[in-house]
Amino acid sequence: MSSPTRLPVTFTVNGEQREAWVFPHDSLLDVLRDVLGHHEVRYGCGEGVCGTCTVLLDGEPVSACLLLAVQADGHSLLTVRGLSSGGELHPLQASFLRNGAAQCGFCTPGMLLTAWALLQRDPRPSRERIRRELVGNLCRCTGYTKILDAVQEHAAEGIGGHD
Repeated sequence: MSSPTRLPVTFTVNGEQREAWVFPHDSLLDVLRDVLGHHEVRYGCGEGVCGTCTVLLDGEPVSACLLLAVQADGHSLLTVRGLSSGGELHPLQASFLRNGAAQCGFCTPGMLLTAWALLQRDPRPSRERIRRELVGNLCRCTGYTKILDAVQEHAAEGIGGHD
């Protein structure tokens, strides 16, 4: 039995075109972390339940642990590192800090990216809409109230998901 052949993949990560040679079974999470050095994308449950490994694929939240790297070929990816610019936090990240929404920080990248994607579609979401959108992201520290407060505060500033 022969071993699987590596395949070339190319995608844009945080605005930068990246290439990698991957096995057909390599998850996007493993390639982002182990091949491309994006350690801000975290491993949580490995089952797509916790939201810890969330990245944006063409602007939509996906669980990087469930997506094969070959499925992302030719697509645009955004990690939480891509939200900040020039060493400055994105205003949504700053709102998380002000509101104490980032405690242990394990769920924070997924929460931020999911909230950012929501704000792209709906710059002024209701608290209930924010709650529904974040349902796939688990947090054990904050009790969610501070996260909802942070997203609502950012939306009230009128910035939406944009810089």
